[in-house]
Amino acid sequence: MGSILDKCDGAPREDLAEGTVLLSEGETSGRLYVLAAGAIEVLRGDTQVAVVEDPGAVFGEMSVLLNRPHTATVRALSPVTVYVFDDAERFLRSNPEIAFLLGRLLAERLNAATTYLVDLKRQFEGHGNHLGMVGEVLETLIHQQSQDFSLGPEREADPRL
Repeated sequence: MGSILDKCDGAPREDLAEGTVLLSEGETSGRLYVLAAGAIEVLRGDTQVAVVEDPGAVFGEMSVLLNRPHTATVRALSPVTVYVFDDAERFLRSNPEIAFLLGRLLAERLNAATTYLVDLKRQFEGHGNHLGMVGEVLETLIHQQSQDFSLGPEREADPRL
């Protein structure tokens, strides 16, 4: 993650007080944050999902990349310093190296999630309760394609497509 942090040198930084909400679940901000110092909590509803203190941690990327509202609230647990990218989509498009590092980070997260789900599937396969549905979740993760996919403008004019 340090490599993403290294690439932020010179970007706008903000010092935020404890309790400051950076991203709100259900809203769309278009912002991306990279943690420089401090502690951040990630909440879904009232449930704390994670506490993050790693410099270089990225927040807001899922909303930007999927063009959807934020899936979680991100709040400062202590005073924090963050790099702020107000137009994250433009920033990522103009910085392919950072976009690649972010892609790698997301692939690592997906790998961790699917590894965990495979373990759950092995433990609860054959159970009739909700844990028996883990296989279906894995199938969705592996095979789901975005419903919003569209060809780029250079392809739209090609009648063969």
